[in-house]
Amino acid sequence: MLKTLKSAERLFLLIKKQFPFNVSSVSKGKIFYEMQRFISDDPESWLNAISIWKNLLELDAKKKKLSQGDANPLKRKMGENDSIIAKKLKAEQMQENRECQLEKQIEEETLERGDFLTEREKCQEELQNDVAKAGDTHDQNDLTFRVSCRCGGAIAKTLSAQEAGRIIGIALMKQFGWKADLRNPNLEIFIHLNDIYSVMGIPVFRVPLASRAYIRTAGLRSTIAWAMASVAEIKAGAFVLDPMCGLGTILLEAAKEWPDVYYVGADVSDSQLLGACDNLKAAGLTGKIELLKVSVIELPLPSESVDIIISDIPFGKKFKLGKDIKSILQEMERVLHVGGTIVLLLSEDHRRRLKDCEGSSFPLNSKGSHSDEPGAEKCLILEGKTGISETVSSSFEANHQECLHKMPPFGSLVPVECYKVSLGKTDAFIHKYKKSSSSGL
Repeated sequence: MLKTLKSAERLFLLIKKQFPFNVSSVSKGKIFYEMQRFISDDPESWLNAISIWKNLLELDAKKKKLSQGDANPLKRKMGENDSIIAKKLKAEQMQENRECQLEKQIEEETLERGDFLTEREKCQEELQNDVAKAGDTHDQNDLTFRVSCRCGGAIAKTLSAQEAGRIIGIALMKQFGWKADLRNPNLEIFIHLNDIYSVMGIPVFRVPLASRAYIRTAGLRSTIAWAMASVAEIKAGAFVLDPMCGLGTILLEAAKEWPDVYYVGADVSDSQLLGACDNLKAAGLTGKIELLKVSVIELPLPSESVDIIISDIPFGKKFKLGKDIKSILQEMERVLHVGGTIVLLLSEDHRRRLKDCEGSSFPLNSKGSHSDEPGAEKCLILEGKTGISETVSSSFEANHQECLHKMPPFGSLVPVECYKVSLGKTDAFIHKYKKSSSSGL
């Protein structure tokens, strides 16, 4: 069931979650001490998480063993796809391993100096002996591990992810007697420290769920593509268009989840269309999605003939928006029928451009939304669904209003929802519009 989740990047077994570390008025040494307590104060939670993790591995191993007994060529093909994904991940891990080598050297020097001994060492040693006894029953001493850390907010200005990972790694070695292995560990510990929470967990799967076996060449992140298709609320028999389809990731994700639909992808780039064609073949969807080489501002479709448009408007260093975004939206508006849906992935720059060319055919109320369209009042932020605390919820409510304010109408396209999503180093926004009346174009 976990492996079928489409919008999750990675899944983690939660070991511990607490309030963020206070970094405003304490020394770096105090922060290190508090991070060590993350492990030493509650070792049982670590042992429980390890036990659950091992049970999951055993269940997965049994399932694979049963699968191997069935000489099914389709399953062999899936195994080949897993191998391709593993090769992709290996290239990403090579850079991480180079950074880890330096980290390992610093760890060894730090252990020799004994810089992180605290006044509670004797108490910790007694606790470690107790845990070691419990660990023997779980084969804990055979574990090798690696720590992956991500820091954000105020704590990122105080210490780096490498420093945080090093401190946690040393504490784990002291507490449980585990051995560090930066290349091929049995266990990976993930740490996320920011202004909202401090979290530690264990990845449930080595391969991220976002790495789809059926996508040969990755374009837009598959989880974002699936989320966009989900927001569009695709129904059986609909005509769905991606007029800037690129490698076809959005259409692939949509066709896998909602198969009884007519899908069309368009692009002006030969290389992108060839890549999309390869992806369709790899996914077994060649006859399910039609590809056209046409311009997004000159679509060969009758007016008001499309039910749903889903598209990632290109941005960033690799792709430049050659055509005016206003012209692009006008053509999308033309081919979309009244009541139809448009779901777009926009950058902050795209949103500014839309606000600048805001030319709504409807009067706006004082809040900047259509007074006769109640749906325009709704604006959602993905992170707002976590419900971590009342303080956090209030900040997300502020983001609601900010997102709605920055989501202007365009002609007959009325804003319905806005989702903020992370693309790694940058953020983007999934905008959903409904066509309220004939555009008259």
